[in-house]
Amino acid sequence: MELLDVLTVYHGTEAREIELYQGDLTSLKPEEAVDILVVSAFPNDYTPTPTSLIGALYSKGVSVLQLADAKAVDLRQTCSCWLSQEIVSQASGIQFKRILCFEPCVRGTPPEVVGDIFRSLIPFLGSDTPSYKIAMPLVASGDQRESAKKMLASLLEAAVHWMALGIPLKKLKIVEHSVSKAAQLKQEFSYLKRKYEIYPLRERPGFKHDIFISYSHKDTEKVLLLTEELQKLRPNLSMFLDRQELNAGMAWQQEIYEALDDCRKVIAVYSPTYLISKVCQEEFNIAMFRHRESEEPILFPIFLFDAKLPTYMKVLLQYVDCREGDEEKLRYACREFFSKF
Repeated sequence: MELLDVLTVYHGTEAREIELYQGDLTSLKPEEAVDILVVSAFPNDYTPTPTSLIGALYSKGVSVLQLADAKAVDLRQTCSCWLSQEIVSQASGIQFKRILCFEPCVRGTPPEVVGDIFRSLIPFLGSDTPSYKIAMPLVASGDQRESAKKMLASLLEAAVHWMALGIPLKKLKIVEHSVSKAAQLKQEFSYLKRKYEIYPLRERPGFKHDIFISYSHKDTEKVLLLTEELQKLRPNLSMFLDRQELNAGMAWQQEIYEALDDCRKVIAVYSPTYLISKVCQEEFNIAMFRHRESEEPILFPIFLFDAKLPTYMKVLLQYVDCREGDEEKLRYACREFFSKF
């Protein structure tokens, strides 16, 4: 593969790299090996077309359809992606361990959907050490006919955001097979690179609020009971309770990050609508990174209404069970919050 350009992103003093290549993702050399290869597909359609990466993989003996029949983890309902079992292949050029299939069941604009790739990776990249390497084509810009320029801008914005925040991703390789298209992407990459070369890493001043409440607006009635009880126990408590829907456009991740950064603690209120909200997912994931890196606990989950929680939400953090919106249990959760935090 031919390296065209590199963007360096910093998490504190740690350098991570986003690289642009021209080449073939099914003909990687051993020194170009990655942990995960990202592919994109229409919902439940893994047809190996001649112009797709799925087709190129099929010609090397790797069937995405067969991998889809035995998924390791399926997060399509919340994060538009599923992860394959580990791949065993003797074919030359197959230098990756798993496939992450980007398969949005509900179409949105490129900025809304491409961030799901990184949200879905969070449960899989379990270590805080930035050792993982991932390769991908410019997803959705081939047979799915999304604008390559828009997809590159959206992909870089999401990648820079998560790598700077601390996702343990050491290297992201974006690979274009076509020589002519790669030349166009190189020019666009160079233009976008200037925006992120001095990506602002905020130093956290004093906190503006004590608590950030991360919740689905459909659960407002019960959440207001929760905040009233918290206020009763601590009358001077300052809470950030977002009553407005955030704009899920190009800058929405940074908007959430800045709001969370102004709050000392985060209460996440689990429910079925919380789990399918991209904004709630973003709030939870950012809060989880702060929780991991802080010397004191940051994130306090409350299970408000019954839902099928992703494994990482059940295992990484202990929640207080208040199902099904039990008011007495909510009062207990408030007391428990102050006893631990």
